[in-house]
Amino acid sequence: MRIMRSLLFSASALALTACASGPDYVVPLPSKALSGPFQTSSAAVDITAPAADSWWQLYDDPVLDQLIADALAANTDIRVAAARVARARALLRGEGSNRLPQTDIGASADYRRTSTADAGAGAEREDWRFDAGLNVAYEVDLFGRINRSIEAARGDLAATQADADAVRVAVVAETARAYADAASAAERLSVAEHIVALLDDSVSITRKRTLEGLAEELDAARITALRDQRRAEIPAIAAERQAALLRLATLTGRTPESLPTIAATRVTTLRLDRPIPVGNGTELLARRPDIRAAERRLAAATARIGVSTAELYPRISLGGGIGSTSANVEDMFTSSAFRWAIGPFVSWSFPNQEAARARIAAARADSQAALAEFDGTVLQAIEEVEGALSNYTRLLERRAHLQSARDQAQIAVNITRAQQREGQIDGLTTLDAERSFAETQADLALADARITDAQIDLFRALGGNWRQS
Repeated sequence: MRIMRSLLFSASALALTACASGPDYVVPLPSKALSGPFQTSSAAVDITAPAADSWWQLYDDPVLDQLIADALAANTDIRVAAARVARARALLRGEGSNRLPQTDIGASADYRRTSTADAGAGAEREDWRFDAGLNVAYEVDLFGRINRSIEAARGDLAATQADADAVRVAVVAETARAYADAASAAERLSVAEHIVALLDDSVSITRKRTLEGLAEELDAARITALRDQRRAEIPAIAAERQAALLRLATLTGRTPESLPTIAATRVTTLRLDRPIPVGNGTELLARRPDIRAAERRLAAATARIGVSTAELYPRISLGGGIGSTSANVEDMFTSSAFRWAIGPFVSWSFPNQEAARARIAAARADSQAALAEFDGTVLQAIEEVEGALSNYTRLLERRAHLQSARDQAQIAVNITRAQQREGQIDGLTTLDAERSFAETQADLALADARITDAQIDLFRALGGNWRQS
């Protein structure tokens, strides 16, 4: 027991004085481009307020809120990501178990024949042999191999959790996009049907005027061709709406027939009549899950340099075992069959360490690659946000011009209706003005759809502050 206490004391002292091999990880400094506000700014965005986490709630649509809740609970991509997080957590638990003493229990019974040299003169060479024992081994992490392995596993787990967050961001954005596409297609479909109805009236009036000799057959042919052209657009818009609803079913983990009917009840485009909070570049580092994942993979790669470096040094283990070995079962529990052993074990690949040094060089190369990937991810994030901001701003400018055109077309309709009531013009002129007004409405509806799509792109580029992993 005195020997056991000495060895345990030695193990404790070695553990306390253990050092970590390899470089200590230092979080890379953020790019200067992230130190201030984004370059693109307008009255449509708020750079003073942090980006919203549950950004879809800004649309104030309970149906959208429920669909996104369903997607977060049942989407198949999210389930895959959750399984990968569980795997990474299990691997971390496995690495952490290396800090504990490793034990094994064994028992055997065999009938054997030994050589004359082993058995001795006059001894039985054939006999039964029974053996049972318990062995305990504890690796003294003197050079930090185990600690670095755990550090790397923690980095892998955090990166996998960030990857899962990125999947959630994508699923939420695409669910909102599918819902918005279905709604905007329904609005555009209504406008298209109204235009066809107006053209039907124009065709009827023109044909009547042709029969009365007040118009030429060419006029009737032209207005009929225009009506048929607009009518041909309706099936395509209806197909877009159906495709969006099918995407929505898949994203929420449903089959198409099980999609709630309420999801298809909205017939107007999603609109956001407030500035979008975007925060600043510094907040983007913490919000974007792909940046967090790249940073954690860099930390894991740095830790693996230490794991490889520790292979240059001896691996020291303390262990012992107790057991019993006998020629028959009855003697297994006697003092003469009892055995025990205790002592240190040292393993060291020396002097040929070229393989270990090659692994260190490979780990350093992996770390440099991870650093480059991190820098690239940050630059890509800046590009995506700035691009989304610019596109959103330009689409709003375009919509303002279309709004002005629609207002002028409305004025023209009012004038022609007043002139028709006074008998100054015929009904065909009024219908033509109404058709032009409806065309501007169709352009405006399509612009609204593109603006909603740009909003979702911006929200996705800003990331999400997820904490569900």
